[in-house]
Amino acid sequence: MTLPTSVEELCALTRRAGDRTLEWWRHNPEVTDKPDDSPVTAADLAAHHMIVAGLHALTPDIPVLSEEDTDAPLAERMSWQRFWLVDPLDGTKEFIAGTDEFTVNIALIDNGQVVLGIVGAPARNTLYWGGKDLGAWRQLGNEPAEPIHCRPAATPLVVVASRRHSSPEQEAMLSRIQTLQQIEQVSVGSSLKFCLVAEGQADLYPRLAPTSQWDTAAAQAVVEGAGGQVIGLDGRRFAYPTRESWLNGHFVAMGDVPSELLTQVLG
Repeated sequence: MTLPTSVEELCALTRRAGDRTLEWWRHNPEVTDKPDDSPVTAADLAAHHMIVAGLHALTPDIPVLSEEDTDAPLAERMSWQRFWLVDPLDGTKEFIAGTDEFTVNIALIDNGQVVLGIVGAPARNTLYWGGKDLGAWRQLGNEPAEPIHCRPAATPLVVVASRRHSSPEQEAMLSRIQTLQQIEQVSVGSSLKFCLVAEGQADLYPRLAPTSQWDTAAAQAVVEGAGGQVIGLDGRRFAYPTRESWLNGHFVAMGDVPSELLTQVLG
């Protein structure tokens, strides 16, 4: 697969956008509510404008869809074979609360599948990137990037969950898993949940609560590059079809999980 621009340029753009968000971090940013009642800050918007301008400069022929600008009508999007899918600040609630669990996410979608993703964790000075056929890497600050890999399932099984979102269905899934194996549950915000799986610190991230396409695409690419998988409850690779709604279906991100455990997970 030929990428439309270099990964190095995309990583640099992600890092610059992340640095921009830090200008408001822990400085009591003004918060406004979007129509869906989710919060947005000046940091979200500043990162959005920087990323959109940067992607247009790098790849002027590829459309950009950001959480902070979803005005492109369905009829127009149906003609997009490739597009950038951006969450300029994932984990806004964590950002507002002053934790370091927020990320900047840029993904390349091709024919409904994610092929490349970059995830920046600016408050941790860490960058992740990867893709299904590209491998996956993590870079701490200015240190050399190192490849990362999912691990074989551990005992206890480390299951990562959202710090703020769950559902009865998700709790039922965790109960099913516990009939086979002891679990240790870890809570973290934003797309960092995927990154824990990708770097071998967690085994499973089930999500049976609402997410949107921009919440998951970039980090899915990192997990897949690290040798893991992200699947829907039908067992198929998680995809990003063009449709009116931005909401995802339920999914599970995982490393090297035994087939019998996967059967129990999917019910």
